[in-house]
Amino acid sequence: MKTYPIILLALVSLFMHACIQDDFVDDEVDPILRINESIDSLEINTSYQYEATYLNNVGSPESVDIVWSSSDSEIIEMTEDGLATAKAEGSATITASFDDGNRALEATNLVHVGDNTTIVEQASIMGFIETTTFYDLEGDFIYEETETGTRLSFADNYVASAGLPGLYIYLSNNRNSIANALEIGGVETFSGAHSYEIPDVGLMDYQFIVYFCKPFNVKVGDGEF
Repeated sequence: MKTYPIILLALVSLFMHACIQDDFVDDEVDPILRINESIDSLEINTSYQYEATYLNNVGSPESVDIVWSSSDSEIIEMTEDGLATAKAEGSATITASFDDGNRALEATNLVHVGDNTTIVEQASIMGFIETTTFYDLEGDFIYEETETGTRLSFADNYVASAGLPGLYIYLSNNRNSIANALEIGGVETFSGAHSYEIPDVGLMDYQFIVYFCKPFNVKVGDGEF
């Protein structure tokens, strides 16, 4: 009697059970309101157009009516659509707010009015990826802007389980889901330094790196920007 098919079936069942047992995650996250690009200073008698992004309870961008305000309208005057105009020297806090009926969200930017306009620029973010299962997954990373998009680079201490088939990496605004996430691709490097070039993506477009066992839609690990 040949036992190979029985052994193979048992191994497949064991793998599926090991992977699926972690597939009970809460896809909901806390909604976020953020100002897309902040400024440190605004030249007097000039204007700056603010924009903000609302991410709903599953991490997806959603168009909402954002209320803009200034802590001192004599220094910086705000319009309903987020246009800030510097009226006099001094400092004022610009606030974007939204209330969905369940909770109130705010994002703020302290601005100094003076001789120049200075945009707050962030060119790179450092972080750490770690496992959320019993599979190996960890390592330091740096996420940085490039001329064509962004680059995600992992350090020498990166390690992932090579025995886990179908491991994929994504950028997401929901650390528990790959719905509406950007698929970077299948993992081919399981140890050591390596990087991914990600075209047409901004540094602040996503909040998390997430690793999923794609065949079973099971999260394996994540990292936060």
